[in-house]
Amino acid sequence: MSLSPATPAVAVIGGGPAGLMAAETLAAAGIPVDLFDAMPSVGRKFLLAGVGGMNITHAEEQAAFRRRYRERESGVGLWLDSFDSDALRAWIHDLGIETFVGTSGRVFPADMKAAPLLRAWLHRLRDQGVRIHTRSRWLGWDAEGRLRLATPEGERLLQFQACVLALGGGSWPRLGSDGAWQALLAERGITLRPLEPANCGFEVAGWSDFLKTRHAGAPVKPAALALPGQPPRQGEFVLTETGIEGSLVYALSAEIRSAIEGAGQATLTLDLAPQRDLAELGRALAKPRGSQSLANHLRRHAGIDGARAALLRELAPAETFQDMARLAQACKALPLTVVRPRPLAEAISSAGGVHLEALDEGLMLRQLPGVFCAGEMLDWEAPTGGYLLTACFASGRAAGQGVLRWLAAGDRSA
Repeated sequence: MSLSPATPAVAVIGGGPAGLMAAETLAAAGIPVDLFDAMPSVGRKFLLAGVGGMNITHAEEQAAFRRRYRERESGVGLWLDSFDSDALRAWIHDLGIETFVGTSGRVFPADMKAAPLLRAWLHRLRDQGVRIHTRSRWLGWDAEGRLRLATPEGERLLQFQACVLALGGGSWPRLGSDGAWQALLAERGITLRPLEPANCGFEVAGWSDFLKTRHAGAPVKPAALALPGQPPRQGEFVLTETGIEGSLVYALSAEIRSAIEGAGQATLTLDLAPQRDLAELGRALAKPRGSQSLANHLRRHAGIDGARAALLRELAPAETFQDMARLAQACKALPLTVVRPRPLAEAISSAGGVHLEALDEGLMLRQLPGVFCAGEMLDWEAPTGGYLLTACFASGRAAGQGVLRWLAAGDRSA
């Protein structure tokens, strides 16, 4: 492929949801687009997210939906203004994929799969003229501002009027999001916040051998977790050999990570019986035990057994089990201390990246005119439940629209 500086084309680097959406937005406006991805195929992390059910977005009302982005609510909200969860569902339907809302408010494709959606999308992009180049890794720019791309045929130098970087964060590097772009942007003076694990598991100081060998991988449900000064959240999580993970932990991961950064550890309050209040549980456990073992007494009168009973034994002082009132209190407020997040490569997503303040409203880097950024490489985070994907799609649309406005302002070269 040979492109001259005068070619009216835009490069998109990265073939995840944000990059693909930027490419579609540009191609739909008649702009020639070349999309490059380092992997042998595009959308690999998107397909992985669909394993077990493709949670594409959430049906939560919009004000509550936007609060999920915490301190980045206003920034992400600008992207959602033109492409919110309702618009995303309509877009999916236009691809011929039906959706439904689950009991939790999460939105799924009718067949629960990601692959048919991605196939339909790629078919549309190719019909629009988007040229997709795989096994093409971005290496930065040369001295003349041309894009450097490592391809199977060797390094290529290409000139485009603008480019969109949608390179992902640092989680699941084997699928392409390895964070290597950080050094390339830092060399250009772009302000970055170091990538950190988000929607991740956390480690405890050390489980007993019994807990690790007998209960690692076991779900803890129902349960509720709370950080000091915050209301409890109910759900379920999973015990691992090193600590805890799962949906309830992911929902609190940003707050847990902040607490660890400030104090070196975070102590959560674990409620093993969230559907019963303390008084009711106390009365149940106060019933005569007779010849029953304490394990059977807990199972019969408190509904606590398996992994929850093992956690109670692990975390409560031995003398607690001699006093049913104290045991009831422990069941309702068991301290669980975590000391560090699991490694970034294991996380579902990452926090950190390009500061939103380094970008204009069209997601163009202020220090690099004609270079736009989108997706998880930006400094925002959200819990699982469709919020991550929605913002990635919306940021790709916003970046594509930003490129269109920038191109309309004059013939420029990136």
